[in-house]
Formats: sequence, structure tokens, C-alpha cells
Amino acid sequence: MQGVRARAGATAVACGAGARASRPGRRAATSCRGADRHRDYTEGVRPRERRSGLVQASTEIPSVSANEGEGEGLEARVAFVERKTKETSVFVKLDIDGTGKCDCDSGVPFLDHMLDQIASHGLFDIEVKAEGDTWIDDHHTTEDIALAFGQCLSRALGTRAGIYRFGDFCAPLDEALIHVVMDLSGRPSCECDLEIPSERIGTFQTEMVPHFFESLSNTSGMTLHIRQLNGKNSHHIVEATFKAFARALRQACSYDPRRKGMVASSKGVLTQQ
Repeated sequence: MQGVRARAGATAVACGAGARASRPGRRAATSCRGADRHRDYTEGVRPRERRSGLVQASTEIPSVSANEGEGEGLEARVAFVERKTKETSVFVKLDIDGTGKCDCDSGVPFLDHMLDQIASHGLFDIEVKAEGDTWIDDHHTTEDIALAFGQCLSRALGTRAGIYRFGDFCAPLDEALIHVVMDLSGRPSCECDLEIPSERIGTFQTEMVPHFFESLSNTSGMTLHIRQLNGKNSHHIVEATFKAFARALRQACSYDPRRKGMVASSKGVLTQQ
């Protein structure tokens, strides 16, 4: 495997999505905040990476691994981000071309369950380790994981050359039916039209569902539309949303053989840079 590239960055303090007004009966996502608790996530990292300072990389360009027998001369689409603020310490690693493995310990059990849906149904390998001020609530931890996840996705995709770019999937879960459409356009936008009956699923605040996707959209450069076509059970609605998102993202990230490595844009660019 070619060497891993990284830049050690300053600690992240920037936040993502702001408040968005909702229609009557729907909750608006709140603005993000900062954070700072520290945790050592170097366990399990290869000695070479540790010596190079790779795991200290923050929101500056995280590692993107080189080709490791992927075939077709393509680079492995892998990235990880460590985000530290005064309220959270978050490590997220994403392998777009994975096998559906999920190793998540976010401190928010229901969020771990939903991240497992993204990994399983998108066939992504996802690792999340986080500590946050969950004695207050789950807001900061959920938000910062979404921001770091979006960064991982953007960096792992690189120039986004050769991908389908668009994803569209409808997922049922019993009576719930959720439609997700996305465009990895480099332009962040999120419209999340969900009617979740209960305020909490277990201890998880359901208002964080739209905020999770808004935050992820902001840092990944994704245009995202989520529509609830049917549903009464809160758990079913939210889980179907994450499943539909996973399958749509899998579509959008997949290589289009007819593109032959070209960017799917008349402008020739799909990144935010």
C-alpha cells in the first residue's frame, strides 16, 4: 500500500448547519456549537501513522489512503477526521468501498444503531469513537459526528471524478416509507421533511435527526432531500430514513463505467474548493 498522506491541523472549532425554520408541526434544527474534551484514539493505529502525526490531524485534510489492490488502478477511498472542541472529542473513519462493517461507540446508543444502518445498507466501513457532554443532552455529540462524517465523505471522494453523483432510493419499514434523493454536487443543501410523532426514541431526541443530516450535508457538499411518504411509528420512520440515505449514498458514490474517470458535471468540477 502506498504511504498515507496527512497534514497535522489545528483543533477544529468551526461549526456547520444553522437553524432552519420548519413548517407547522415540524421541529427546526438548532445551530451548532463548539467543544473540547480530549481522548486518545491512537489505539489500533499503525505505528507508522502514529509516528507521522496522522492521528493528530484535525479538520485539515485528513488521510486518504492509496491503492491497496483495489483493481483498475483506483485509489482506495478512505479518510478519517478527528474533531475536537470544548464539548466533544470525535474520531470518524470512513471507507466508501467497504463491506458494511460498523465499529461505533458514540456515547449515543440510538445513533450507533443508525450509523450501523448506514454501514450495513451502504456497504461502507464506518468507525466512530466519541466522547461528549451527553450529561447535558445528545445534541453536541450527534452534531459533531455528523460534521466529521461529512468531512470524511468529502475527502474520501476526492475530486469525485467518475462517480454517478446522484442517488435516489425509497425505503419501507413496515408502515413507514421514506424517499431520499441526493446530489454530490459540492453545494450543501438539505431539505428534511419528516413528521416524527414522539420527541424521543429511548433517550435520543428526534429533533436531532434532521439536524444530523443538515450538518452532514454542510461539510460533505451534498444536496439532500428527505421526504416522508408514510409512517406512524417514530423508530420506523427514523430507521427507514437512515436506510434510504445509505442506499442513495451508495448509488451516488459508485463508479459509472461510462464516465471513464470524468467528472459528472458540465462545469468539470464537483468540489467545494
